[in-house]
Amino acid sequence: MKPSLLLYIHGFNSSPLSQKATMMSEYCAQQRPDIKVVVPQLPCFPQQAADDLLNIIEQYKDDYRIGLIGSSLGGYMCLWLNAQFGFKAVVINPAVRPYELLEDYLGEQENPYTGQRYVLDKTHIEELKSLDISNITHPEDFWLLQQTQDEVLDFRQAVERFALSKQTIEEGGNHSFVGFERHLKSIIEFLQL
Repeated sequence: MKPSLLLYIHGFNSSPLSQKATMMSEYCAQQRPDIKVVVPQLPCFPQQAADDLLNIIEQYKDDYRIGLIGSSLGGYMCLWLNAQFGFKAVVINPAVRPYELLEDYLGEQENPYTGQRYVLDKTHIEELKSLDISNITHPEDFWLLQQTQDEVLDFRQAVERFALSKQTIEEGGNHSFVGFERHLKSIIEFLQL
């Protein structure tokens, strides 16, 4: 059997240093050192991020069983990757229609983790639209982890989008997903890594 690889895809203006990415990496290092964990720093622009993810998958797909975790915008990217490769994915407070959400963020941006400054414009919204997956053909490949007090996204969009998938909906919380550490073992089990 091929060894396991966990690809963690961070969200908009985030990084491999985010709390959830760090928790997942540390858990695997301590409890499942047999799992290779890859947490790339993705570019700020959607098409560049998509290209980087494809390059990572091409590098590893022949030698590893790959499972995905995607937070926020990373959850959106998980849908896109699943449609191409069929990887199982856990999506955490995922962005369902980021091309609508990010309209409010057009203009100058700064990634608080990296300090990188850049300009988000309409072409990037179009790039996001081009990555949209209209139908989830294998809903059993997904597990939605969602908290209802997400201050960034309307949680009901994700509940509806992943209606046929496994769901854990928690009252309260926020966009960072409070208490994420409670799910680490179950995430690895769901991804069959």
